[in-house]
Amino acid sequence: MNLKHYIYRFENLKVDKAHGIAPHKPVLLLSIIQQIENGSIDSNRIYITPELVSVFKSHWHLLVTSKHTAIFALPFYHLTSDKFWRLIAKPGYEKVLELKGAMRSFNNLNAAVDYAEIDNTLYDLLKVKESRDILRLVILDKYFPENRERISGGNVGNNYLKELGDEVLKESSEKYRNKLDELKHHLSNENYEEELFLRGSAFKREVLKVYNNTCCISGLRIDATISVSMIDACHIVPFTISHDDTIGNGLALCPNLHRAFDRGLLSVDDNYRVIVARNFIENSQSPYQIKIFDGKQLILPDNQIFFPSLENLGKHKTLMGIKQ
Repeated sequence: MNLKHYIYRFENLKVDKAHGIAPHKPVLLLSIIQQIENGSIDSNRIYITPELVSVFKSHWHLLVTSKHTAIFALPFYHLTSDKFWRLIAKPGYEKVLELKGAMRSFNNLNAAVDYAEIDNTLYDLLKVKESRDILRLVILDKYFPENRERISGGNVGNNYLKELGDEVLKESSEKYRNKLDELKHHLSNENYEEELFLRGSAFKREVLKVYNNTCCISGLRIDATISVSMIDACHIVPFTISHDDTIGNGLALCPNLHRAFDRGLLSVDDNYRVIVARNFIENSQSPYQIKIFDGKQLILPDNQIFFPSLENLGKHKTLMGIKQ
């Protein structure tokens, strides 16, 4: 297979035409081309990442003028009808992928799909600037001729993810919750699921940044040369209760202390010191006891405006039945 083959494939994507040519597949392919170009995708395996979803929405905003809805799950699933795209299920989800209606849901798709796989030949072409630029222009000329100049430079950026990061850092809890309520009222279920995915990802990213990728209780930090993080972004008041992804509702914790915090084995007092609950027993000879952290001062962000909210810490203690 050669470049001409994929030019033909891209010009003849199997798209829905009931309400005009559906732009979902072309937008997703443009997003993948950009991710390969900037190194975010470095193999023929295409994973569902916040960056890819964000770039998809950024491309959509610039290129699509029809009344179609920007649902990421649709093209990611339905590109299987184009021979260069295959979905690889997570173990035990092979049959779930056969339920086409269920795959319209972003949460269902994300739960069932490990990654999509494109032809190695296509990936090799997209790694080379000359053939990558040709295939990008093929898509733009075929599906977005009137707006192609809007991304003539190629790199659209993760603008939406950056905007959400600013909301995590700067907005009050009340304003953030009100915005979510408004979005839930106006968006379809599919779009709202994608919105929560991106917002949760922005929360995780910003919390780890302000805590310098360091567990605020144990001080654990591992700098890796690969994309591995040993630190979690933890909601102080669970998101299901608070609908709050702002920085004041976040702590950076290593996984074992994250689990202990979520289960009420420890909390934090008004002086940002650790409180360990008294209603559990652990091995007193273990060097990994939770109780060794009792009274320990949190390692807080450099900027005080990013400190955890005392109101949220108080709610956590109440929810978990922990007394100071």
